Amino acid sequence: MAREEVDAGGTVKSADRVLDLFELLARWGREMSHAEIAEALDIPKSSLTKLIRNLNDRGYLRFVPETKGYRLGDAILKLAQQSNQMRNLIACAEPVLTDITQQTAESCALNQLKGEEVEVVATVLSQQRLQSHMRLGDLAPLYAVSGGKAVLAFLPDVMRNEYLRAVSFERFTKHTIATKKALLAELDDVRKNGFAQSMEEYTPGIVGIGVPILSSTGFPLGSLNLAIPAVRFSAEVGERSVAILKASAARIQRQYLAE
Repeated sequence: MAREEVDAGGTVKSADRVLDLFELLARWGREMSHAEIAEALDIPKSSLTKLIRNLNDRGYLRFVPETKGYRLGDAILKLAQQSNQMRNLIACAEPVLTDITQQTAESCALNQLKGEEVEVVATVLSQQRLQSHMRLGDLAPLYAVSGGKAVLAFLPDVMRNEYLRAVSFERFTKHTIATKKALLAELDDVRKNGFAQSMEEYTPGIVGIGVPILSSTGFPLGSLNLAIPAVRFSAEVGERSVAILKASAARIQRQYLAE
């Protein structure tokens, strides 16, 4: 960023220009010519030409030959749609999370992929005195938590392989997965069984159980997970938790895809 123009307030001027351009075209309601944009935003035409070329090449702007003007491109619409889809998934999941915690008396969460991690985007906490605190915005490595493994196992091969090439394992507890071979074996089991476990692999004393929420094409939209103190966990608790989570994921999937 050394060559970027930065004003006294620490703002990157080129980023400001991109946002100003998007806001201008969104307000204007029609295509705008190169000259109109330059005048409205007080941008030198040479600088604007480079900016427009880059945004047009990436689909954020679209040139309309009939009017010789520019309008917002499909890439902007896709970003807005993805944001709406995330909000819709959270809205579908929130009442289901409440039901899960009522049925299990344990904390549960909805998680979504964020780079090489999984993020808690909705959560309901257990009312028991001994509980696991999962907070909005919490991030964890995909390989170390049940909700992350449930997502990672169902990613398209190209995305999963890219992740595996780059992943660096950190030992959070003595139980944390530490090799690609071990992770691949576990991901195979997750795909076969439809659920993932984290046996005190990220937080000592906490067992995680997670299931994916899949789109109509099989892409993981997110995952549901329960965080259970190890002192309350047993094989019977695990089986019941998996059944509840799978039924809950199917319920969210039906509602989400129907909207």
